Amino acid sequence: LVQLTIGYPDYESQMTLIRDRQLENPMEQVQQAADAAALVSMQQEVRRVAMDDKIIDYITRLAMASRAHPLLRLGISPRGALAVCRAAKANAYLAGRDYVIPDDVAEVFPFVCGHRLILNAKARLNEYTAEQLIESMIGEVKKPDVQEFRK
Repeated sequence: LVQLTIGYPDYESQMTLIRDRQLENPMEQVQQAADAAALVSMQQEVRRVAMDDKIIDYITRLAMASRAHPLLRLGISPRGALAVCRAAKANAYLAGRDYVIPDDVAEVFPFVCGHRLILNAKARLNEYTAEQLIESMIGEVKKPDVQEFRK
């Protein structure tokens, strides 16, 4: 669904990581945060998060913009757009809302779509990244105005 990159730790963090693992494995200290029933319940709650047609339109326009982008060989597929919907609902749920706002979409879009895009030769030659192209699409595709939802 998403791809996250955490990068490498800085010097002090790397030192701490190695030092702390000399005598014990911190993975042995990990405790269960939720059982299977709680996870299934949360998944069902996320599915019930409301998504207005204006949000669906926004996601569709982002996907279409990626498919027409002059620096992309392959844009966001319908399956990728559905993944954005699911991630945006989860983002809203984690924020304590039972409805999706445009910012939920913009927030998850890079993590859901960055690994789904294939840059063309011109983009690679000019050293563009998928993240840069996603940022430009989010800036170019007009977000629905939250005031429109009150109509």
